[in-house]
Amino acid sequence: MRAIGALTRALTLGVAVVAGLAVAATRAADGPPAGQTEANAPPTAQPPASTVPVTPKDAAPPPSVTIIGASDAHGVLGRDVRSAADEDMGRIVDVIVDRDGHVRAAVIDFGGFLGVGSRKIVVDWNAMRFGKIANKKDSITLELTKAQVAAAPEYKEDTPMVVLGASGSLQPLQAIQ
Repeated sequence: MRAIGALTRALTLGVAVVAGLAVAATRAADGPPAGQTEANAPPTAQPPASTVPVTPKDAAPPPSVTIIGASDAHGVLGRDVRSAADEDMGRIVDVIVDRDGHVRAAVIDFGGFLGVGSRKIVVDWNAMRFGKIANKKDSITLELTKAQVAAAPEYKEDTPMVVLGASGSLQPLQAIQ
């Protein structure tokens, strides 16, 4: 019986607190109490800047949306690259873009065995072909021979890079100062 009495008192107190908050909120929305002007109203706390409502003029326009089918596009990082003769050329480990955001080249982890003795080579994006080739689903083919790639200098980050391209496909990159 005592527990029920305590529960009833706690519930009554909770209802009273909620009712008091509701009345205070209503009064705040209606303005200062009778006889009190805005000038002599007690100071109220301003909401933090992060909770200030965003006006429509500040709202960002809705983003554009494009739907691409799962079979129409794939990521390229980590994908195997083959030569036209179906030789293993390595895996794409990075993509190089110019200052305008255009894709210029791919960095391929070439050679070695199980990651030992491999080196990174930069190949022109236009020297790669994406698509299905004889029993290979969504393969990436490089229009260079294994010997050409093996002779290319190694890519080292933050140094000038030599981009290996298929005959006639490479466009010069303007010097970045």
